[in-house]
Amino acid sequence: MSFWRSLGPAVPRPAAPETLRAALGVALGLFLVGLGLAWAHPQMSQVLLIAPFGASAYLILAVPSSPLAQPWAVVVGNTVSALAALLILLLPIPGLAQAALAVALSVLLMALVRAQHPPGGAVALITVLLALAGHPAGWGWLANPVALGSALLVAFGMIWAALTGRSYPFRAPAAPPATHGTADAAPLRRLAPSPQALAASLAQLRLAANIGVEDLARLIDRAESLSPDLAGGALPARAIMSRDVVAVSPETPLPDLAALFHAHGFKSLPVLDRHGHYLGLVRLQSLAGISNPQLTAADLTSPARGLPPEASTQDLIDLLADGRQEAVPILDGDRLEGLITRSDLIAALLHDLGLR
Repeated sequence: MSFWRSLGPAVPRPAAPETLRAALGVALGLFLVGLGLAWAHPQMSQVLLIAPFGASAYLILAVPSSPLAQPWAVVVGNTVSALAALLILLLPIPGLAQAALAVALSVLLMALVRAQHPPGGAVALITVLLALAGHPAGWGWLANPVALGSALLVAFGMIWAALTGRSYPFRAPAAPPATHGTADAAPLRRLAPSPQALAASLAQLRLAANIGVEDLARLIDRAESLSPDLAGGALPARAIMSRDVVAVSPETPLPDLAALFHAHGFKSLPVLDRHGHYLGLVRLQSLAGISNPQLTAADLTSPARGLPPEASTQDLIDLLADGRQEAVPILDGDRLEGLITRSDLIAALLHDLGLR
């Protein structure tokens, strides 16, 4: 039963308004692109609107977020595919072999320039078929109709998306600015898979050409927000700690400490010796009422208990609940690996409860 089911539809039926929007856009886009190509080269207007443009138009207007539909993929993918066919046509081999090799070379070239666009294979094929039918395309074929027609389709796709409230080309939403001016993500976003991990997963599953990293990240984020059952139990400290830690040395003078607290909004700063060994924390409250510029971090450092990277959220709760520490150093021996604040702990608890 599972085999026969696998032969059926693989995607849900799209909403009717979206289908109508895409269909109208494809018709209008191809019509206008045909007019544009005819104006640029009136002698060849009947063949310049080549069949692969129908597939390109579908991708641009029906699935505009697909990596295969983005401007670089459309224009460069179609153009290098036409180039592949023209190069293969130089070989003195049978026409059927030329057609097959042209498509194969187009696949290789599109992968090389990171412009995978399935209609490119059709561009390569029709270029060879026209030559075999007695209508060989010269090198100008690359510019008109292939590159020009592809660019016009992309331009229309941008306009149509703007007119119908869609977004094309796809732009990943900007990441929120770091709260403390460091490279660490906000606490609620720190648990999300990195772009590198997502890209590696897509490559291993052979899905890199079908879904973009940005799309996958948005999908995971949305799924987690809608599925409380995705909470995976207690998280270790290493999963939620800040790694881009702003630390000071024992010799850091009071004015510099005050400037760091003001710039980053921290309540604690870890103190490390010149060998990178953890010595303690300087708390913001310890600067209250002090104005002697001769004082250094060594004069203001107080001991603060640390935890290992594998510590549980319960360990963190026990240490932060009594109010004696605003942050917990995460230590590997006496070396600082990261820092966890109350905000980080709250983010971890929300994740465990499925409230992200």
